[in-house]
Amino acid sequence: MNTLQVKKFESPDSRSVTPKLAAVALSLLALAAIPLVVTVFILWYVDSKARAIFNVDYPFVGIAIALAGLYLLGLFVTSLVGQFLLGAVDAVLRRLPGLRDLYRSWKQVALTTDTHDGIFAHVVLIPGDGGTRLLGFSSAKGIEGDPATWCVFVPASPNPTSGRLFFVPSKICVLVGMSAQEALKLVISGGSYVPGAIGAATATQAAIDSAESTAPLTVP
Repeated sequence: MNTLQVKKFESPDSRSVTPKLAAVALSLLALAAIPLVVTVFILWYVDSKARAIFNVDYPFVGIAIALAGLYLLGLFVTSLVGQFLLGAVDAVLRRLPGLRDLYRSWKQVALTTDTHDGIFAHVVLIPGDGGTRLLGFSSAKGIEGDPATWCVFVPASPNPTSGRLFFVPSKICVLVGMSAQEALKLVISGGSYVPGAIGAATATQAAIDSAESTAPLTVP
């Protein structure tokens, strides 16, 4: 009896799939290890430098010394003398020609506070392409010469120090009931942290869009 032998067919491209997947996995593993390596290097550097300055041979004592120094620095900054010195430095930087505009921009981004002034005073949602919504910051005040238009800064994620400026009609801007700090947490997290205020704002915007396309609707 003749036996029929079936030879398994393997695509030439399938042989290279496994090495490619292994290379991708190794690349992802290397990227994931970078923060750990950097953290270990910083701790080692701080520990070695602090032990060299204070002439201490015990390991990890330098880290404790550095933490104690940061604590004392924090106490000094929050004291009356520290507040006076910081205020004096701030006043000087705000009056230096050529640097004051850069300093004010950096201060608004890095030291955002709960205030009703400046571009970070309010968190807003503005319409994007394809029915999307863009998260931004605005003073909620009309620009000079056109009170019906707001200037909105839409930050990039996860780096909010860069972004784009939009000039948007105020009637299509939806104010979000959240602080600028909370909104910056959302941006930096890349969407891993989404407060409930965002959902309430998007629901309000959807109701407004529905009211414009159909019968008038009152949004609570």
